[in-house]
Amino acid sequence: MVEKSLKEIDPAYESLSEFSKVTKGTPALIHKMRQQAIYADGVVPAKYKLLAAALWSVAVRCEPCIKYYVQLSAKNGATKEEIGEFLAVGSTMGGCVGETWSIKAFKAYQDLDNSESTAQAACCVD
Repeated sequence: MVEKSLKEIDPAYESLSEFSKVTKGTPALIHKMRQQAIYADGVVPAKYKLLAAALWSVAVRCEPCIKYYVQLSAKNGATKEEIGEFLAVGSTMGGCVGETWSIKAFKAYQDLDNSESTAQAACCVD
């Protein structure tokens, strides 16, 4: 499974370092909150919180977020079937638009599943 860099997910992330400078490190602070609230096991295992983040990304139609959270949920042990069931919720709740974005999310999973190399990625951190 390959992890794509942020720049591969969305070229706009090339501006992340400069954005971080002018926002007094806000991306890193948000990332720290994500580490505690989403990426760590708690009462709810991290993979389910990551699947919920992927589903939320479908709802708000954020393609870079969809790719990132689908990738991270798989890395944290979410199976193809678990990802599919979460995305079915997006399809059901979002109608045609939800279905389209859920399919994009599933495609992101398939793209990761078909590759053998790995690279480092971190979401929204300078």
